[in-house]
Amino acid sequence: MTFQDVSAFARTYGLIYLCLLFVGMLVFALWPGNKKRFDEASKIPLRED
Repeated sequence: MTFQDVSAFARTYGLIYLCLLFVGMLVFALWPGNKKRFDEASKIPLRED
């Protein structure tokens, strides 16, 4: 394997990996069961301790 082969492999499958990772995080963030968790987290800066 040459550097060009490794580079092409990393670019192709690295992009696919990062796209799948992004879609997974998006699904996690928009999943209806996580709404309460994110609502509570969004109010943390407004709390006065």
